[in-house]
Amino acid sequence: MSTETAPLDGLDLPALERFFAERVPGFGGRLTAELMQGGRSNLTYRLSDGCTTWVLRRPPLGGLTPSAHDMQREYRVVAALSDTDVPVARAVAFAEADVLGVPFAVVEYVDGTVIRTIEELHALPQEEITGCGHGLIDVLARLHAVDPAEVGLAGFGRPDGYLARQVRRWYDQWQRVRTRELGDIDRLHERLAATCPAESGACIVHGDYRIDNAILDPADPGTVRAVVDWEMATLGDPLADLGLHLVYADPAFAPVLAGTAASTSPRLPGIADLAQRYARSSGRDLGDLQFYLALGYFKIAIIAEGIHARFRQGMTRGTGFDTVGQAVAPLAAAGLRTLAQTT
Repeated sequence: MSTETAPLDGLDLPALERFFAERVPGFGGRLTAELMQGGRSNLTYRLSDGCTTWVLRRPPLGGLTPSAHDMQREYRVVAALSDTDVPVARAVAFAEADVLGVPFAVVEYVDGTVIRTIEELHALPQEEITGCGHGLIDVLARLHAVDPAEVGLAGFGRPDGYLARQVRRWYDQWQRVRTRELGDIDRLHERLAATCPAESGACIVHGDYRIDNAILDPADPGTVRAVVDWEMATLGDPLADLGLHLVYADPAFAPVLAGTAASTSPRLPGIADLAQRYARSSGRDLGDLQFYLALGYFKIAIIAEGIHARFRQGMTRGTGFDTVGQAVAPLAAAGLRTLAQTT
């Protein structure tokens, strides 16, 4: 994964070295750290003692909202999935707020390719781009096939009423983070609340599944080496995961990732192709897919507004945050158009 030179706000290396000495077997005694580019939410750092490399994830420096940036949740699900056929980075250590002032999680560093921009994706031949899109949807179906109880996650969430809670919870997030009035968000919330179907099932959901949250095999981009960024994982409706993954293809999402999000490439398999592939693999009925797509638009519009709010407050680190706010209104409008297709 790429890195950038930046002030290491949010890290206390001497405190981390003491923590590693106590909790990480084989630690060499001194750490170097780099802020990793790409995360729009939690701060992500690459750490090394010269022999071994790790990744540390911690919440942003400010603007926290309830239920977001949950490091313990992220760490728990990664640890639980380590012995399944869902590829994840090996869990190493978790710390409460006594080390850095906030909780953080440490996992192994997985070498591979992270494709963030359209330019990076389009450097690949079309066959590999298609394979990448199919490989990602296949891993999502494998995740949704994992029995939570068998991996120790039976109590990881409350799947009953998940969809209605998602609609309420994200609208509550909007009230907390909004920087402006936006009638389309209010209208989209009302329509989602009025048309919420019964859950299609209950399983482990990632909550933010897209191409740049996966580390790919450089020799075969259709092979996922690790799915990362599990902070929003819970037990819930698998089709909410699918819907969100599919709406990341909309060009309206591009400003969230500095204007060139790989997920928006027209050379990736289309929504209909991916939905059919997921349905065949999972055996799930996609009759209410338009609702799940609209819910995905609602969620990412509000996430984008939260990132924009932190940027305005000077609480982001790294580059590319200045465009994020441009995505909110188009995403909300797209969600309304999607729901209109069901009437």
